[in-house]
Amino acid sequence: MAHCILVVEDDPHIREIIRFALEKAGMKTMVACDGDEAMSRFAEAAPDLVVLDIGLPEIDGLEVCRRIRKTSDTPILFLSARDEEIDRVLGLEMGADDYVAKPFSPRELVARVNAILKRVRAAPVIDLSVIISRGALVVRPQAHEAAFSDRPVALTALEFAILKTLLARPNMVFSREKILEAAYGGSIHVADRTIDSHIRNIRGKLAAVGCESAVETVHGVGFRIGRCEAVT
Repeated sequence: MAHCILVVEDDPHIREIIRFALEKAGMKTMVACDGDEAMSRFAEAAPDLVVLDIGLPEIDGLEVCRRIRKTSDTPILFLSARDEEIDRVLGLEMGADDYVAKPFSPRELVARVNAILKRVRAAPVIDLSVIISRGALVVRPQAHEAAFSDRPVALTALEFAILKTLLARPNMVFSREKILEAAYGGSIHVADRTIDSHIRNIRGKLAAVGCESAVETVHGVGFRIGRCEAVT
């Protein structure tokens, strides 16, 4: 069954380019030109992924992302102008899975959409009892669940993939390139600051449930899982 993509873009020319590229790649699309319409479309159709422009009129893309994340972990790919770096970082910290800067190649956009969908595609459930743990942190990979001291932690698909990667080899320091390879499949180029934003988001979510030292930075090398102990 073809994936359904919600395209939220106020520029009709860009919107049509995106729609054409995605449909040519075998996906179904629906479109919205502003934030209100985006929320209505999202509620009506439950898309598999949202391509979301940050610079929307009235309700901007960041607010649309925030509202979606209140109830859903549907993947979100941001579109942003090159001079909106702060907004891009905020978007990633709010739960977006990736971003593409304008002007963009339709081919690159389709590749990134496919990479995200590949990551979140449901895998056959083998054993929901299998867990990976460290300190008070428990991750159930097959169930896509994480909890700290029995308090659930809501992670996006990409955040979950990064945390699982670090947790699976607790004594290893992962470079950004290794994290990219594990979480993105190594199929596309992603800026270092994108990984840094996701790491920061993981730390923040775990800190909110009382986890100290969730992810440690090894300067000049990369990241490793921390002690994951409760704050005393």
